[in-house]
Parts: sequence; structure tokens; C-alpha cells
Amino acid sequence: MESIKGKSILLAGATGGIGQAAAKMLAASGANLFLTGRTESKLKTLADSLNLDPQNWMAADLTKEAEADRLFQQFTAVMPSIDVLINASGIGIIKPADQLSPDEFMHTLQLNLFAPFLLLRKFLPEFKAKKKGLIIHIPGILGKVPMAGAAAYSASKYGLVGMLQSIREELKRTDVRFTNLFLGGVDSPFWDTIDLRVQRDKMVTAEEAARAIWFLCQQPASGVVSEMVLQPFNHQAI
Repeated sequence: MESIKGKSILLAGATGGIGQAAAKMLAASGANLFLTGRTESKLKTLADSLNLDPQNWMAADLTKEAEADRLFQQFTAVMPSIDVLINASGIGIIKPADQLSPDEFMHTLQLNLFAPFLLLRKFLPEFKAKKKGLIIHIPGILGKVPMAGAAAYSASKYGLVGMLQSIREELKRTDVRFTNLFLGGVDSPFWDTIDLRVQRDKMVTAEEAARAIWFLCQQPASGVVSEMVLQPFNHQAI
């Protein structure tokens, strides 16, 4: 396994349950971390707990091109290059399709599909120039298997998978690796705003999900884990 120590890693969605746990594990392994997320207060608290330099984090709404560009500029100002891009951001709106508002549908697509596009669009040229690196996304199980009430969420995640597969084809003559992490139910703040009866005590913990990301960051360049599936034992969808 490759060492994480010294690797320049951009972690988007760092303020979520999985993102925070992943940030702590990566920092403990000596990664050169840069964090971003939507909530500045949470991001500052996390960065302070990890003793990160103030220049190594930035709150950003990545659905806006100008903010994606500002993030890229700040990252390149403090980092020598990018070795790993991890996008753990996203939103879930779970409700029947006929109760889903157009705004909710578009908001889901903006955060789960358009924002990853804008982020990749900024960083892909550097990955292409280096001809190596690792790009990790978390489509989740609902990017493979549909569920009632997940029309917007599944649309965004199926779209994310298709987009990443297409981009992977563009870079297949390089050593840039793409990994999709298909997580089942994870006990994280993701569920706090979802009106759905779920057994959070039987879900995968945020720490277990983060450990999968930590593991993926250490895979040797001789191969690629193109997909990883991690789901609760009692609810295996695939």
C-alpha cells in the first residue's frame, strides 16, 4: 500500500459526517490536506481541530462557477500539486415524485451532479498534465439501485456515475484513477432532515465509511479499485 503521508489531498464535503471523519483519518496519516464545504463555521471548527493552516481550507458553494474557480486558485496557491481529489459532498431529498417540487429536483441535481462537474472541470487539466492521481466520488447505493422516493437523488447519482465513466474514458491513456464508493445507509447527519423511518443503529457508521476512503487513498498505482461497495449487513441492495 502507498503511504498517505505528504500527499496533497482536496476533500470536498468536509463538513458532512463522512467528510469530517475522513479528514481526521487523513490528517492523522500525514496527508497535506485542503478542506472545503458549504458551512464556514463547521469548516473552521474542523480545520482548527486538525491544526490546519487557515490557507488550507475555504468555504465554497461549488454550484457556482466563480466559487469553484476561487477554490481552485486558493488550492493552487498553497499546494504544490494535487494527488487526490475526494468529493464527499451531496444532499438527499427523499419523497414521492408527485410531492417533489421542481426547485427540490433542480437543487439536488445542482449539488450532486453540477457541482462535481464544476470541480472536476477546474482540476482535470492538472491531473491530465501530471498523467497520474486519484479521483474519488461517493455515488452511493442509489447510484446503482433505485428506491421509491429517490427520484431526484437517484437521477443525480446515476448522472454522476455516467459523467465519471465518460471522463474516465477521456483519461484512460494516463494513470489517473477513478474510484466510485457505493455506500449503503450511513448513520450521519444526512438523515437528520429526511422524513423517513430508518434504523440508524443498524447502518454503517460514518467512521467505517471514512475508513473506506482512507483505505482507497493508499492503493498502489499499479492497479485501480474502480468500485467499492459498503452497505449495512442487514440491508444489502447489491
